[in-house]
Amino acid sequence: MGGGVAEQARQALANLAALLAEHGSSLDDVVKTTVFMADIADFGTVNEVYVSAFGDHRPARTAVAVAGLPLGALFEVEAWALRPAAKPN
Repeated sequence: MGGGVAEQARQALANLAALLAEHGSSLDDVVKTTVFMADIADFGTVNEVYVSAFGDHRPARTAVAVAGLPLGALFEVEAWALRPAAKPN
């Protein structure tokens, strides 16, 4: 994906939201994320995008700078979501 780190972070988080929605979940159900950045200097930019995507919900997060990401990406996210079990009738 082209574009800068902000564009890639927005797209990755939108993809995550879409994937969660396919399974009856949402970003509100995310309890932990790990964000990987090609340059830790991008943390401030990534944080703005992250806060915009998650709003007031703030799952635990680890931010890691890595030497390289697949396909030359600048940003990648891993997430764990917990969807409460449906209550029996």
